[in-house]
Amino acid sequence: MTALALARKWRPRDFSTLVGQEHVVKALTHALDQQRLHHAWLFTGTRGVGKTTISRILAKALNCTGADGQGQMTSQPCGKCPACTEIDAGRYVDYIEMDAASNRGVDDMAQLLEKAMYAPSSARFKVYMIDEVHMLTGHAFNAMLKTLEEPPPHVKFILATTDPQKIPVTVLSRCLQFNLKQMPVPSIVEHLEKILESEQVKSEIGALRILAKAAQGSMRDALSLTDQAIAYAAGPVSESAVRAMLGTLDETYLIQILDALRTGDGAALIAIADEMAARSSSFSLALQDLASLLQKIAVGQTVPSAVLDDWPEATEVRRLASQFNKEDIQLYYQIAITSRPDLSLAPDEQTGFTMALLRMLAFKPGDGSGSSKSSPSNQTPRAGGTSISSAAKAAANVATHSVKAAPAPQAAQTQSAPQSAPQSTAAPKASAVIYNSEDPDWQSWMKALPVRGLLQQLAFQTELQNWSEQGDAVKATVIVGMPQLASKENVSRLQEALSNHLGKSVTILIEAGKANHSIAAVEAKIKQEKQDGAEESIANDDFVKTIQTEFGATVVPGSIRPIQ
Repeated sequence: MTALALARKWRPRDFSTLVGQEHVVKALTHALDQQRLHHAWLFTGTRGVGKTTISRILAKALNCTGADGQGQMTSQPCGKCPACTEIDAGRYVDYIEMDAASNRGVDDMAQLLEKAMYAPSSARFKVYMIDEVHMLTGHAFNAMLKTLEEPPPHVKFILATTDPQKIPVTVLSRCLQFNLKQMPVPSIVEHLEKILESEQVKSEIGALRILAKAAQGSMRDALSLTDQAIAYAAGPVSESAVRAMLGTLDETYLIQILDALRTGDGAALIAIADEMAARSSSFSLALQDLASLLQKIAVGQTVPSAVLDDWPEATEVRRLASQFNKEDIQLYYQIAITSRPDLSLAPDEQTGFTMALLRMLAFKPGDGSGSSKSSPSNQTPRAGGTSISSAAKAAANVATHSVKAAPAPQAAQTQSAPQSAPQSTAAPKASAVIYNSEDPDWQSWMKALPVRGLLQQLAFQTELQNWSEQGDAVKATVIVGMPQLASKENVSRLQEALSNHLGKSVTILIEAGKANHSIAAVEAKIKQEKQDGAEESIANDDFVKTIQTEFGATVVPGSIRPIQ
């Protein structure tokens, strides 16, 4: 006889055996006890957290008649009456589970609603459970709105979905919504312990913790993996067997990697990667586990009390937290998470993983205490007789994030400084100004100013109205096309830039008006003329006219662009 899967065998039969969803259980049991029942419930959450299980328990609670057949609605279904036993067996005629993934059309929904009008055969309520309800079509949702809002007194709706964002708000507003949480690792481990003890299967706590982490919050996934682990181990579920089955990495490898990084031992890093390859370890999971360990170390550095004693790696986390700088851990974490997607681009996973480790070694920043571990051969000359670590420079461009390297120590700079004369690092000066007070060339001056961003926009929106000089002092009256740019600070900065450019003290006065000859206005006019010319050229093209005449073609508005 085929053994029943653990996920089915140990499915909770009542609210008291449900794990990890106390907030939902509390609300439903109170509603049942006080007889304050809604007509529609929506359960949302990832796979394997109990949506279908809760709907079945709720259906039993609504229709339970007790062992003597005289019971009423209860938050504690008896599990012995016909309603309870038949719902558990999946053959209760008044509890209908519908899969919206395969019955998603308006015809399917119309057929369901038509049957809903009839009274239940033997139950207190006819309960419709629609799983993956987000898969219904828009017309199907519209068809159910009225019935969902005001169903017959004998009908209850239970909706379940993994993607509530796809459900129309008109449906959401007609339901009581419960968001089911992902299962925390300790809860999964505790539950697995009880199940394996009942199944008389020996296990190691470390193995169960690995299974719980691999389940990623899903109790059903955890039980399925446990089934697989029991078959794989063919005996006690040991940590080594589970790691071999899942291809997960032994924590000792991660500790060895960090110790090698701390001592700068590149040979040890390569040897660890080779040993992992010999054991067929998953390098993608290795980077994931390494990032997780680095996060715990970073937490230990910032909040030491957050490192819990029941962590298997708590001792090593505390040791490494004291031996590394915070900057090192942050950089290693960044490289670990950004290198994981790159494994698919590497010649093979081992190569990508090895390069990630070597990148951590090469891009290690300075220790922040005044001593650099970079060798003099790695120092790159810099203008002004100073030098900077090439590794520190490279660290600034790691992956897609910027990581600031610690400045090179003064002592190292002095020893490795080139003996040549220092070169000037000042910004190049603007080209010579052609200045004519009789005919000020305002547009050329605005284009030549060394300004960017909003200040450049302000310069391009100005049009000169009056230019008056008194000695070295100049007053320029201008109109600004976009007055919102002419704040007091921006005008002051523009005055300073123009004064430096002309070598004269310039005061800019703002007047109200329309700037028809500013740089921006002139460029906009030229652009529009080019656009009009391009559209006219297309409109007068013989080939285009032929296509329009013979095929009824039309030119898509806005699709024409002038050749630059």
